[in-house]
Amino acid sequence: MKKLLLSAAIAVFAMSNINAQEVKFGVKAGADFASIRVDYDGDNISTSETGFYLGAFAEIKISESFIFQPEVLYVSVEDLDQIAIPLMAKIPVSDKFNVLAGPALGILLDTAEDMKSLNFGLEAGVAYDVSENFLLEARYNLGLANLQEDAPSGYSAKLSGFFVGVGYKF
Repeated sequence: MKKLLLSAAIAVFAMSNINAQEVKFGVKAGADFASIRVDYDGDNISTSETGFYLGAFAEIKISESFIFQPEVLYVSVEDLDQIAIPLMAKIPVSDKFNVLAGPALGILLDTAEDMKSLNFGLEAGVAYDVSENFLLEARYNLGLANLQEDAPSGYSAKLSGFFVGVGYKF
C-alpha cells in the first residue's frame, strides 16, 4: 500500500513538468458527510457519519477551457479513514465559477476483516474562486466499489460522501 501511495503522489506532482508556468499547487480542507449503504436480500441499511478531509492538489492548465486537477486527500470518518485520490476535470464556467468531475480512487486504512480496502467511484461538484488564491468547493463522491469481501449475489456495501471545504492556491 505504501508503494501505491508513493506512486500516486509521484504521478500527481510529476505531471507538473508539463508546463511550469501553467501549474498551480494548493492545499484544501473541509467537512465530509459520508454514508455507507449495505444491501442484502432486497433490503438495505444506510448509516451516515461526519468527518473531515485535508490534502494537496495541483491545477494543470491544459487549455483555457480545461484544467486537470489531481488530488491526494486524507479523509477521516469514524472507522473509515482513507487516502482519496480524485482525478478531476475542472471546467471554468466563468472567471470564478468551475464545474468538477472525474474518477476517484480510495484506499481504506483500517478495514474490518470482511471488508476490501480498495474503493473507487465518481465525483462531481462545483468550485468558486473567492480570490486568486482562495476557493470554496462542494462535491459528491458516488462510491461504486462493493467493499464487502466475497459478497454473495445481492449483497453489497458502498461508501459515498458529500464534501464541503476551502482551498488555498500558491
